[in-house]
Amino acid sequence: MTEAHLPLADRIRRAPVPDPALSVDMVARIREAAEPALRLREAVARDDARLLTFLVGAFTNAPFLRDIGLADPVRLERVLFSSPEATLQRLLSSCSEPRESEAALMTALRRMKTEAALAIALADLAGAWRMDDVTSALTHLADAALSAAIRFLVREGVNRGDIRVPDPDKPEEGCGYVVLAMGKHGAYELNYSSDIDLIVIYDRAVAQLKDPDAASSYFVKLTRRLVRIMQERTADGYVFRTDLRLRPDPGATPVAISVDAALVYYESLGQNWERAALIKARPAAGDIAVGEAFLKEIVPFIWRKSFDYAAIADVHSIKRQINAVKGFGKIAVAGHNVKLGRGGIREIEFFVQTQQLIAGGRDPDLRGKATLDMLAALQRKGWIDATARDELGEAYRFLRMVEHRIQMVLDEQTHSLPNDAAGVARIARLAGFADPEAFGTALRTRLERVQTHYMRLFENAPTLSAATGNLVFSGDDDDPETLETLSRMGYAKPADVSRIVRSWHYGRYPAMRSAKARERLTEIVPLILEAFARTDNADQAILAFDKLLSQLPAGLQLFAILKSNPGILNFISVILGAAPRLADIITRRPRVVDALLEPAFFGQVPTTAELDRRLRQSLREARRYEEVLDRARIFGQEQAVLIGARVLTGTLSPADAGAAFAGLADILVRALMGAALSELIERHGSVPGGAVAVIAMGKLGGREMTAASDLDLILLYDHDPEATASDGAKPIAPSVYYTRLTQRLVAALSAPTAEGALYEVDFRLRPSGQAGPLATRISAFEAYQDNDAWTWEHMALTRARLIAGDPALIARAKVAIRKALTRARDPKKLAAEVADMRARIEAEKGSKDPWDLKQVAGGLVDLEFIAQFLQLRHGADAPDILHPTTATVLRTAARRGFLPLREAEILLPAADLYHELTQVMRLAVNGPFNPLEAPRGVQRLICEAAGLPEVSRVADHLRTLQAEVRSSFERVVGPVVRQAQGERTTTGG
Repeated sequence: MTEAHLPLADRIRRAPVPDPALSVDMVARIREAAEPALRLREAVARDDARLLTFLVGAFTNAPFLRDIGLADPVRLERVLFSSPEATLQRLLSSCSEPRESEAALMTALRRMKTEAALAIALADLAGAWRMDDVTSALTHLADAALSAAIRFLVREGVNRGDIRVPDPDKPEEGCGYVVLAMGKHGAYELNYSSDIDLIVIYDRAVAQLKDPDAASSYFVKLTRRLVRIMQERTADGYVFRTDLRLRPDPGATPVAISVDAALVYYESLGQNWERAALIKARPAAGDIAVGEAFLKEIVPFIWRKSFDYAAIADVHSIKRQINAVKGFGKIAVAGHNVKLGRGGIREIEFFVQTQQLIAGGRDPDLRGKATLDMLAALQRKGWIDATARDELGEAYRFLRMVEHRIQMVLDEQTHSLPNDAAGVARIARLAGFADPEAFGTALRTRLERVQTHYMRLFENAPTLSAATGNLVFSGDDDDPETLETLSRMGYAKPADVSRIVRSWHYGRYPAMRSAKARERLTEIVPLILEAFARTDNADQAILAFDKLLSQLPAGLQLFAILKSNPGILNFISVILGAAPRLADIITRRPRVVDALLEPAFFGQVPTTAELDRRLRQSLREARRYEEVLDRARIFGQEQAVLIGARVLTGTLSPADAGAAFAGLADILVRALMGAALSELIERHGSVPGGAVAVIAMGKLGGREMTAASDLDLILLYDHDPEATASDGAKPIAPSVYYTRLTQRLVAALSAPTAEGALYEVDFRLRPSGQAGPLATRISAFEAYQDNDAWTWEHMALTRARLIAGDPALIARAKVAIRKALTRARDPKKLAAEVADMRARIEAEKGSKDPWDLKQVAGGLVDLEFIAQFLQLRHGADAPDILHPTTATVLRTAARRGFLPLREAEILLPAADLYHELTQVMRLAVNGPFNPLEAPRGVQRLICEAAGLPEVSRVADHLRTLQAEVRSSFERVVGPVVRQAQGERTTTGG
């Protein structure tokens, strides 16, 4: 029997190092879970040390593997006692089985992917498979899943009479529709939790459609369904996250593009980075013949016949901008991005691809897709030496191994090592290192080797190219050739641009008063003009930059940094060209630019603990209370702009922005609460036994804040029972004391100073609302929640989160909140009250505008009410459903069976889309979103967030989705019947 036929359990060559703190418990859990699986139970019962050590090492370090491994012991047994090759083949074969419905197909593919994820990870960790076996298996899974989905969708079209195909048994062949795999997918190099990058094309001449004129509409709809089948999260998980943004001009083209349109684009507008990307393109699923013909047609675009050194500066600029904008500068271990960071996987890929672009036009042997194969080919052809081949190849395998271990932990598409020592130790153990220091040394050695080779390749790379043509701004008159150059670059009003730049040269702003500043500015004007010309609204961007310069007290430092690091200039141009709201903040408060100039900004996104440390350090330097408020405002404005900037440039996802904005608000509330309390103590002393706690409610409590969110807060306090007054020179009663503390906190957060304001603050969610005291004693809070609170108040309380104050009081408040939320309730009465409250809010604030994502029927309020209803409905029996974040509640409810799968499939994608769109809209514009008035850059961001080509299509999609969400609300909770308002209504959340 060959090794490929041996079961995985007999091919364990290595094992992850178990976490000693969890090992004993994990052995017990494995023994318990193994009961239904005979062979696994027998192996565990006989203390198979090798197998047990292996499973304990994997499961104590990778919660994702633990969960899918122990959730189904029969599946785990199947994986362990079959060969990985046989398991893979069985799973791939299962994809080709016909399915009676789309839902059945989605279920089958997700279960296949889950079992494959377990089998591939264990084969990898056991050393039964090499790195390229792992990446190849993952790629074949993606291909098989795509093929199954396309086969189902085309067959469905055939059955409806929408399309004809040569062979109904193989409907994808000859259908004219094909998916091109890009990047790692195209090169059979997918990583463990990889997205798949696709370009979807169709050939009108091949596709036999019932209505040929509707080809675009037909294949766009088919593509959307394909993406949904692949990536929508259901109770069974997802198959592969799918990214269509590598298609030609993704902001302006549909998700499926015709062969003719794609060819016209690449022949006339294709860019060097797209040439590099297309090196790895291959037809993965669908009509393979159409894909092969298309790629053959664009060979002249990808591979130029002469040695293409001219393209290298452009390709290198892409890499340099990744370094600048993504910020991966210093080689480290904790927090290092092994893909995009210095010395990482991307540098190896760029090393190979740039030399392929140079020489591949003349040498077809250098046109391969696989990184390791091309390293060997480059060495055989004399382009690199054997040392570079061997060191880069070994580093590539090691870094891909580390990347896979990072992703196995939680099945997340991340490439960064954890920031903390415990997290790094976990990855080290998964990689087989008992000593994290040894792992760190091994990693740094590889990263430094890669960087050395990469820097040698590009040590003479030129700077970013300046615009071709005249750029003369001397004298009082416009230079005609300069106006022509500006017009070619994309400026709609070149005379206005020329006038603005001339004003810079004349030193009319303080930032340009010094001769040195003007000299530096002269050197970078071409780069500035190029950067803003690349935005969607070049003229508006240059106006915003001009306003920024007019506000700066000095410009030499800024100009010097922009000259040495064009990535920062590109970064600023994105903000000024695409986000009027952020641009307005920057131009009104130019001090926030200082944060963009700090090297630390372009590094790892700072943790809340790091931000807290920085804020406290800044506030310690303040000499008086007013300065504390100003410093807090400067810090808050800087960090809020940086969060928004990271979202706009793709270094922080809109989904993560809510937590980032909330984390920033948390530390500001804590710091200013401390400052306000210190100020009050100076005047009135302390209340004996006094303690205070702050509850975050609404968006802050749910960690779903946007750049424009206000803060919903409740302040609780307690003191010694016998205390009647504070002990200072001007004693006041405790109730007055804590009311004044609350007033001071509100002012500290919201009052405008010379540095502006931080947040609008709302205390109306406190017990009894505006009729109640501004600060609430804990005993009154407990009694109110027990006896007097209305259902809507307990709904609001589901989003409560303690963010500041005395630990003992915080603990007591948490108990009170949990008690209120876990009481037994009459389900029918609860449903009626929730539906009634929704009707009241709709009567007061309802909207028919699909862009009013919060208040429109089927919008965010409906989603939040569903989540709040489910928590109050099931909290007594399942307190694990309690969570302040809406999407988390819905996922938990779906997992526990409280929310039917049908509803979860509507509500969870809606929650994700609503929050992404809300983040973008609140970053980009002030006030209501009007798509007709929004800048093109904002429209592009909206379309990218929704995955649709046009804003009008997004609006149509929102209307459909909102109708589905409202229907879901009425199925889960009950009908929303418009009625007259009662005496009491909710105040927000």
